[in-house]
Amino acid sequence: MDQHAGNQPETTLVPGNLDITQDAVVIVPGIMGSELRDASTGRTVWGLSGVRWLIDAWTRPKGLKALHMTDAELDGAAGRLEPVQLLRHSAWTPYLKGFEPYTDLISAVHACVAHPAAVLEFPYDWRFPVTTNGRLLAAAARRHLSTWREHPAHTDAIRARVDQRPARLVFVAHSMGGLVAQAALDPFHDGDLPADTRAVITLGTPFHGAVKAAAILNTGHGAPAPLPHQRLKSLCTNLPGLHDLLPQYLCMLDGADARHLTPADIEHLGGNRELARLAADSAAKRAAISLPGHRAVVGTNQTTAQSMTLRDGVLHTHCHTVRRNSDHTLVREPDGTLKLFDVQGDGTVHKESAALGTAVTHLPLHHGAVASDPFALRAVQEVLREDTHLGPPMGGPGCGLDIPDLARPGHPWELSLTGLHSPAGITCRITTADPTRPAPPLAPRLHSAGHRLAATITLPAPGLYRVTVTTRDRRHISQMILAADHP
Repeated sequence: MDQHAGNQPETTLVPGNLDITQDAVVIVPGIMGSELRDASTGRTVWGLSGVRWLIDAWTRPKGLKALHMTDAELDGAAGRLEPVQLLRHSAWTPYLKGFEPYTDLISAVHACVAHPAAVLEFPYDWRFPVTTNGRLLAAAARRHLSTWREHPAHTDAIRARVDQRPARLVFVAHSMGGLVAQAALDPFHDGDLPADTRAVITLGTPFHGAVKAAAILNTGHGAPAPLPHQRLKSLCTNLPGLHDLLPQYLCMLDGADARHLTPADIEHLGGNRELARLAADSAAKRAAISLPGHRAVVGTNQTTAQSMTLRDGVLHTHCHTVRRNSDHTLVREPDGTLKLFDVQGDGTVHKESAALGTAVTHLPLHHGAVASDPFALRAVQEVLREDTHLGPPMGGPGCGLDIPDLARPGHPWELSLTGLHSPAGITCRITTADPTRPAPPLAPRLHSAGHRLAATITLPAPGLYRVTVTTRDRRHISQMILAADHP
């Protein structure tokens, strides 16, 4: 069995069902979205279930030690850690906050295919460069397509379709997984793979990078940072995969101008100069790779870092960005200063970084929930079923949810909702994300606070919690928060 194949239930094709595609689907998770285990001991080092493990991982001195890149791995030697499967449990990291499991996305994809064998789950070692994992994905996708075309259910599926053609590939990729899929479609790996690909669906992919990646590398410069944030910075300082997420657009505000980040900037703020250089080269090469039938699902309405300034080694992020005129000059105010635009995003990736082309569905979602939201999953299913539009009507605008990523049990913190002026018809619930430790949900009381709604919340005990807000238009916006005692 392919090491990347997931555990799939046995089903049979429903004859004549035109909502079932004959195509082969590959699901590619984002950074930290694959379970990793030690190849020599079999011990899982990332992706275990249970909140206790998460708290230990982020607060104990050696909680993430096994994930740190070794010198041999930085030289390209892989295999010390093995990717096992896509995350099946909720997870959390500082800055990137909560990760919903991929179980709902996997189920949504299986509902659209002729047989479970048509679906390949592609876990990968997200610590390594995007180019490395793209090469592995290209080979795995080719094997998957060839195997599926020989499957008896493939022949039955073709007979049941109006478009009676052999299967092609559809990539469904979340976050960094979209960059891996783009790298896989480099003709250098497999010259026929782009032609054998019908569509690429990306969910919150930072095609132009994310300012938060730079903020992670700068943790602790200029001000004390909570221990989990320090742990993430220590892990990512020499992590090629994180450097591949650094912003590649004009994000550095420098006086009256804006410019790109340089490898020297990355070293100055706490990253690795050589990894930054390699990441920039890799991003430039990926930009020339087209994505066949690309559709993007993009999270919006959330407060999102879009630009930065760097002073005395300390990074300051800003929730606005610059734009160009048609002649490629920067848009400026009448006095010559830069005109700044807040385009928002999904809390991690700003809206314009996650969109390529015009086939885009905007949804008011946080980054970790883009691959699990029912509307996003409907959008994926519409493409898989070869409909002509990307999902159902989007309805109302939803709202923006802003909460910290880490809280102390017993200490109050503030929840903020933007885009709303009245609490009428708005519900907010806070539930535990650990099914082994059920607890009564919290229902904080919302109040108007200028052009937003707010609530003061105190979590009773350590754990991973899910904050869910339901708006009048029945939109659900959710985000995770970890409650833990930390230095």
